[in-house]
Amino acid sequence: MNILVTGGAGFIGSHYVRSLLLGLYPDYEDVSVTVLDELTYAGNLENLAPVAGHPRYRFLRGDITDTRLLAEIVPWCDILLNFAAETHVDRSITGAGAFVTTNVLGTQRLLQAALDAGVQTMVHISTDEVYGSISEGSWTEEEPLLPNSPYSAAKAGGDLLCRAYHRTHGLDVRVTRCSNNYGPYQYPEKLIPLFVTNLLDREPVPLYGDGRNVRDWLHVDDHCRGIQLVLEKGSPGEVYNIGGGTELTNRELTELLLAAFGLGWDMVRQVPDRPGHDLRYSVDCGKLRALGYEPGRSFADGLTEVIRWYTDNQSWWRPLKNKPA
Repeated sequence: MNILVTGGAGFIGSHYVRSLLLGLYPDYEDVSVTVLDELTYAGNLENLAPVAGHPRYRFLRGDITDTRLLAEIVPWCDILLNFAAETHVDRSITGAGAFVTTNVLGTQRLLQAALDAGVQTMVHISTDEVYGSISEGSWTEEEPLLPNSPYSAAKAGGDLLCRAYHRTHGLDVRVTRCSNNYGPYQYPEKLIPLFVTNLLDREPVPLYGDGRNVRDWLHVDDHCRGIQLVLEKGSPGEVYNIGGGTELTNRELTELLLAAFGLGWDMVRQVPDRPGHDLRYSVDCGKLRALGYEPGRSFADGLTEVIRWYTDNQSWWRPLKNKPA
């Protein structure tokens, strides 16, 4: 079996590829994996270094909007997993064009290539941000999409194209929507690695507004196990929420990180809130739990592991933080 992983040099995609090739998904131990990644600022071949010499792995550099390239490589694969996306909300606010190009047009071109090639199954990795903001309760997969940032709007566009290709053409495409991820190899613009790396250097951490925004934290390993479960046991055309089950305000998370470093609130620099900042995300994972999903890591253990990883792998993140914006 051949699997094509787009965006496989990014944070989540590379974790999936490493897990797959290191034998963590027993029913897929013999698959061959091709990673397609454009290697934009957040794509990094160092993320794949642990499996770079694996005999069933190969890497191709390319853009998912390149129809000629897709026509050449997609017919090789039986399964396609699309992790490729522009993901940082702040960047989408100052420059939405790249997000529409990759997350909408790129998704459509992948869907068409998969349809033309007769791909067995495609899994499209999305986000809970497409639902908007929820004051209480949790979203099921039946909730309307009410995105509030250019990033989440572009992701919602890709999700709807997946639905359309299934309904119109019968393509077996499945969509996953995850809560906020954290883990090793996460680009240091995201909240947890940004705060951890700042605190390692005894630099202040930037907290948006009053810090009341609530997120559900999901370890990347649990996320990838959920994706694999959808691939193995999910149904064509369905959407599956994947959450971690730990809801924290950004202020509460900041306090946990400060405590881990033995530092006080004087290390916090409160900054103006992000425009259109969603107050709370929360997903109902009942549909995925019915397939056997359970998060495997407690947030306390996961956070401790992440702090240790960034402490021990400064040669990985320091060059990224020193790059010009």
